[in-house]
Amino acid sequence: MRALAPPPAASIVRFAASERPLLLVVVDTEEEFDWSQPFDRANTGVTHARALGTLQSVCDELGVRPVYVVDYPIATQRASAEPLHAIHAAGRCEIGAHLHPWVTPPFEEEVCARNSYPGNLPRELERAKLAELVRAIETRLGVRPRSYKAGRYGFGPNTAALLRELGFECDLSFDAAFDLGADGGPDYTHFPPEPAWLDERGGLLAIPTTGAFVGWAASPASWRRAQALRALRLPGILSRLRAVERLHLSPEGYSLADNLRLTRALLARGVRTFTLALHSPSLVPGHTPYVRSETDRVEFLRSIRRYLEFFLRELGGQSLTAAELRRRFVPHPGPTA
Repeated sequence: MRALAPPPAASIVRFAASERPLLLVVVDTEEEFDWSQPFDRANTGVTHARALGTLQSVCDELGVRPVYVVDYPIATQRASAEPLHAIHAAGRCEIGAHLHPWVTPPFEEEVCARNSYPGNLPRELERAKLAELVRAIETRLGVRPRSYKAGRYGFGPNTAALLRELGFECDLSFDAAFDLGADGGPDYTHFPPEPAWLDERGGLLAIPTTGAFVGWAASPASWRRAQALRALRLPGILSRLRAVERLHLSPEGYSLADNLRLTRALLARGVRTFTLALHSPSLVPGHTPYVRSETDRVEFLRSIRRYLEFFLRELGGQSLTAAELRRRFVPHPGPTA
């Protein structure tokens, strides 16, 4: 994928240091598939949807309304659409869109790693798949999605314009500090963790997944130098010394201690908006690399709960949805998310 330029400094939304920190919980609500195998159009199972209530209960107890970004298999199957419709109808969540191209019609492209990033598709095909996904969510879940997260964080050169054409107001695709270029994805190494306007102010708001380089030698350059010396085990040594780590705000592959350390480091830099990200199949053992057993599942939910308690109680933070965050800057009434 062609390299994406980070948003200009003038477009970045920053809050005063006195502001309460703000948290979004974004759930990539998607079909089940083996992450170690090639992409396959036949993988459309949604059996884990019965466990969505386990996560929603944690959120309900703490007054959190998660953003479920929903893909085509989830939106079009009764087993997954019905529980999500009920949660949304009760005002307990926001529904967004999540495009996995390989399981979303029209099926015109070759199924391969590069084409799994929707932003790599030809403009008209990316638009057609987005439009079909929007129709499915509107028909089956009764809501027009206004927030979007590209599958595999695959934002591309045409994505912003297409989102505006289709009525989206928030994009959640940017993966701050991470480079997905190994198999054709975008490079977000130099993207900031704060929200930014992708066009004019009051237009399309990008809200990144929280990620950053942290530590006393933290920088993209020092991280890349460490990666170049992997044979000498330098990245692990630097991580243990807390010199440079690249962390993602997620219970998947990152410990509670990692998430607390990342949050505190970014707070010290003046960041006030955070996005905690996870995948819905992790709610049932065996569907993702992160939750392989019942013990893993219990720890997974415990880690989410403890992080939310830390953010909302210890930090005095506030949880909100993508639409609610955007309304901080564009307060006029808009479509219900």
